[in-house]
Amino acid sequence: MAATEFVTCDLLDDNSDKAIGVVSPYIDGKSFKNYGGRTSFGGQAVTVKCFEDNSRVKELLATDGDGRVLVVDGGGSIRCALLGDMIAESAVKHGWAGVIVYGCVRDVDAMRQMELGVQALASIPQKSTRKGIGEVGVTLQFGGVTIRDGDYVYADNNGILVAAEPLI
Repeated sequence: MAATEFVTCDLLDDNSDKAIGVVSPYIDGKSFKNYGGRTSFGGQAVTVKCFEDNSRVKELLATDGDGRVLVVDGGGSIRCALLGDMIAESAVKHGWAGVIVYGCVRDVDAMRQMELGVQALASIPQKSTRKGIGEVGVTLQFGGVTIRDGDYVYADNNGILVAAEPLI
């Protein structure tokens, strides 16, 4: 499904009974924006919760993605980036469809050239620290939606849709 084009509005209209929810477009005065070369992307969610430490993000995106989407709960921090061009290149190499970051990214001009979906709250040049801290496979809650490891997420310029089963 990674390369399938879709519009989240149509997916929601056609599957409103299957949708868990839509991530709020504004969270604490910030909103998700597209930073990757793929503006519509979706797949099964792999969840990670980390705060200002991208150790688990780097580790996960260096594994076989099989068209999945990494959903990162960075606590909404805008002090440092949890994804940059080198880790994004690893994601492309390993077949990830995309990354959703409830936080910041960096190297956005380079990521716009990659065949990877990336949505985040903002960009910032500051990289994160790596202390090996973070939880993988946990239930996340942000933007008024609960996202469980294994749910399906779909993102485009209209927003982010979450479902318990594939919609495509």
